[in-house]
Amino acid sequence: MQGRREARERALELLYEAETKQTTCSAIVEALPVAPDPYATALATGVDADLPAIDTLISDHATGWTLERMPAVDRAVLRMATFELLHRPDVPVAVAISEAVELAQQFSTEESGRYVNGLLGAVAKQTRPDG
Repeated sequence: MQGRREARERALELLYEAETKQTTCSAIVEALPVAPDPYATALATGVDADLPAIDTLISDHATGWTLERMPAVDRAVLRMATFELLHRPDVPVAVAISEAVELAQQFSTEESGRYVNGLLGAVAKQTRPDG
């Protein structure tokens, strides 16, 4: 079993692949010869299951950007972290945001990290005001 950091990276890959292939993460996972880490699978398929609510939350806080205009990697990172904020109370707010920022910086751009940080901060204030 791998750590959550690696699981988040794998979930990001699954979300990105599903979007580029215009399918679901569940379909991607089912087609794999070896199942990914359980946490990676839970994140990716959890985003699939709650995508409309997640996208609404992101859109509500995405000042000056539409989801369609965002880079695909940023969109996937935001969706995954928003899922954690909504459905994983065992993950501290600071951890969800920090991990998302690191993934955005690693796989997208330096500017993406700042944008992800600000947007998720706003989402966290709404979803976990005491967190």
